[in-house]
Amino acid sequence: MSESVHTVTTLPAERRTGCPFDPPAELLDARQHGPISRYTHPGGKPGWLITGYDMVRAVLADPRFSSRKDLMNVVDFALPPAPPGEFLLMDDPEHSRYRKPLVGKFTVRRMRMLTERIEQITADCLDAMEEAGPTADLVTAFAKPIPTIVICEILGVPYEDRASFQEQIDAFMGGEVSDEELIAAYTATQEYLARLVAAKRAHPTDDVLSELTDSDLTDEELKGISLILLAAGFDTTANMLSLGTFALLRNPEQLAALRADPALTDGAVEELLRYLSVAKTFHRTALEDVELGGQTVKAGTTVLLSYRTANRDPDRFDDPHTLDVRRQAAGHLAFSHGIHQCLGQQLARVEMRVAFRALIDRFPTLRLAVPAEEVALRPETADIFGVKSLPVTWDAK
Repeated sequence: MSESVHTVTTLPAERRTGCPFDPPAELLDARQHGPISRYTHPGGKPGWLITGYDMVRAVLADPRFSSRKDLMNVVDFALPPAPPGEFLLMDDPEHSRYRKPLVGKFTVRRMRMLTERIEQITADCLDAMEEAGPTADLVTAFAKPIPTIVICEILGVPYEDRASFQEQIDAFMGGEVSDEELIAAYTATQEYLARLVAAKRAHPTDDVLSELTDSDLTDEELKGISLILLAAGFDTTANMLSLGTFALLRNPEQLAALRADPALTDGAVEELLRYLSVAKTFHRTALEDVELGGQTVKAGTTVLLSYRTANRDPDRFDDPHTLDVRRQAAGHLAFSHGIHQCLGQQLARVEMRVAFRALIDRFPTLRLAVPAEEVALRPETADIFGVKSLPVTWDAK
């Protein structure tokens, strides 16, 4: 084994001043030294950091690496198995048992059928924003309500529960509350989902959760599946909409090109997904000794996969730190890869295509209402990167 391999010990790190869309400098430096670096997990356990596109993709597709929570070797105590239904932290066959009943409910065809409803939800948000304007916080007026309403309708969360439900998810995914507040929000969400599953069993309605109650899944399993779908369906898309708008406003020539040519919308969404990579990192644990880039990852060692450097890898994407809405960004890893590739990626794509297009068409003079450096970013400790708020303004008609 080479002794010259790069070592990283300072993650998570804040992003560079003036470069809110770029990965932290420590990650970029690691990638320049090669696709794999030695890494010490925050809990003190030695591991590896994978920053190169090809290597991240290879690990995600390699069955010798496990997603199981209880095998993660990142702290000095044993982690418990993932709760029933939370299949992102499981391997096959358990993972497939939970995922398989969901696949048919999130197909391209089924998600496209939702387009008209998503267009109406988006129009309603923009109507309210315009009426209250000409200034707004784009996060609360636009980015959060759209995916919240959509995923709640898909799962059958009653309208009157959505605001409090969004607050709970914000609390345990935003990275800014105390441990006690995080536990309280997580517990409240779990308790709510347990009541929701029971209600759907007793009185099924026209939604995905009600359909799942007709399977062999237990209430505990349905609660875990619902938590995964709600958290993923809300938080990632909400942050892509707000951070993506921020990125476009900071790249006015790209915004102008997108505004002038609606045919660029689909490609622009893929490019924003690549460029921003809001789901930043994931863990995998080696089940046996594996050779990666000339290094031996020992069995039981956990590697940290950096999606944001993989998606900025110059060996895969030309001029990777430039936002280019005309780029062919297919193949990016924003939705992961392999058996854990994001189940809701088609839903997210439809939401972003509709929402970004409607926003820039409705507000041709949209701009930041504060200096860019005053836009508050989520901390690096948050599971999903984004902005806390995005003050915008426009010329009233």
